[in-house]
Amino acid sequence: MNNPISLIDSLIILLSIIIVLAIGLYFRNKDSNTNEYFLAGRSLGWFAVGISLFATNISSEHFIGLAGSGASRGLAVGQFELIAIFLLILLGWFIAPIYKNLGVSTTPEFLEKRFDVSSRKLFSGISIFTYIITKILVTLFAGGILFNMILGWSIFTSAVAIVLLTGVYSLVGGFSAVVKTQVFQGILLIISTIILTVYGLIEVGGISGLQQKLPESYFQMFKAIDDPDFPWTGIIFGAPIIAFWYWCADHYIVQRVLGAKSIDAVRKGTLLAAALKILPLFVLVMPGLITVALYPEAAGDIAYPTLLASGIIPVGIKGIVIAGFLAAMMSSLSASFNSIAALYTLDFYKPKHPDASERTLVLVGRLITIAVVVAVLLIIPFVKIINSHIYIFLQSTQAFISAPITAVFILGLFIKKINSRSAFLALVVGEFFGLSRFILELLVKENLITNSLLVSYAQINYLHFTIILFIATGIFLLVFNYVFISINKYDYGRIISTGDVIFNKNSTANISNNLIFAGVILIITLSIWYIFI
Repeated sequence: MNNPISLIDSLIILLSIIIVLAIGLYFRNKDSNTNEYFLAGRSLGWFAVGISLFATNISSEHFIGLAGSGASRGLAVGQFELIAIFLLILLGWFIAPIYKNLGVSTTPEFLEKRFDVSSRKLFSGISIFTYIITKILVTLFAGGILFNMILGWSIFTSAVAIVLLTGVYSLVGGFSAVVKTQVFQGILLIISTIILTVYGLIEVGGISGLQQKLPESYFQMFKAIDDPDFPWTGIIFGAPIIAFWYWCADHYIVQRVLGAKSIDAVRKGTLLAAALKILPLFVLVMPGLITVALYPEAAGDIAYPTLLASGIIPVGIKGIVIAGFLAAMMSSLSASFNSIAALYTLDFYKPKHPDASERTLVLVGRLITIAVVVAVLLIIPFVKIINSHIYIFLQSTQAFISAPITAVFILGLFIKKINSRSAFLALVVGEFFGLSRFILELLVKENLITNSLLVSYAQINYLHFTIILFIATGIFLLVFNYVFISINKYDYGRIISTGDVIFNKNSTANISNNLIFAGVILIITLSIWYIFI
């Protein structure tokens, strides 16, 4: 369905791109040191932290994938967005203070301080691989679907254009430019999603009209235990494991927290992001329900582009909506580029070249950004491997990778006598099973493997598999720790000092207000669960 947009809409989209580039180039980092280039000098305020967290998280796969799953299955996919709220609060109150107290520059660096350099490099390498598969390729694929339907562009054409645009300010401006542009992009994507939802609800006859046109199951967020996509057991016990890795251990997200100027800025910022995570259920999932109610043939990942191309959005307004979608893509891609550059420079290059100057390290970071942009352009044709249900593909892929990392992080935080060799081996074994499951599932889908036992293994629900892999990795870790009894190389008490870290003396003044705000957010979340149970 190619529906050419008007000149006015085209000018609005062009203007939004110009504004993003102008902001990114104007607020570029100083070249003096890595602290400036990769963490914005650790000077980010709470609003920048909160909006940047949200804009980094919400990308084209959320627009396409959440609406697509909403069109196929209803509101249940919104569970992932609501669970993120609890993990954001956990990040702000308990995990981030530990990172800030240690002064780490990357989340893999925490594993070195807790265990050893081997665990740091392994985690960093896994992260870089994950960003390419679950962030960059998925983002480009989802964007390609919309631009193909709206503009008639091929996936390759749209991907090349957006990668080059995003690469410019990510390369020149560094992390400060990424965050500054994300503040604008985050506000734009919020406005655009609300606009489309409002117009869609008007067209369908409001919430009551939507309920009349769709089965009751579309409004039930908790599905049966044997549901292929969203079993309630997997949502309650499996999804938080994925969410812990994503929100509390993934440098792609946590980089914003590391760049905050204070613990108080972290807490306020994560609370703002948590409040914003309520929105996707209504402005990204619900458009999928609206689409299938209006156009029953448009289920799946074509739901959002179909609604946008349907003609319900007037000239001028459509340009804003598309600009918001483009902003979401660019914000996530710029975050990926800068995060990969930071991980390689700080976790691999700097330890190997301890005498390298700060300017040299920044240069390495820029060169890695260029290399990543070139590599992404070369692998764009491989986006075809992505499942047609984008958001489920994203969550299932992350499920296979995240469980071992979450297990090692959590047990490392709370069990003092876990030693470095045990942590490394558990991470290796856990990731082996996770990645082998990922590869096996792809082979089964292509009918390259037909063995009944392997097929059954590959068909275990991805959320249930997450639980199994998390528990298995924990058991591996404890068994290895028993076998390799040794004194930990690092002073655990130095890493976890509950009183001074969790309730930092510099942030106690605002604890009461932050707690009240957190309580309100949690009550709203629980109320949504109660309404759509």
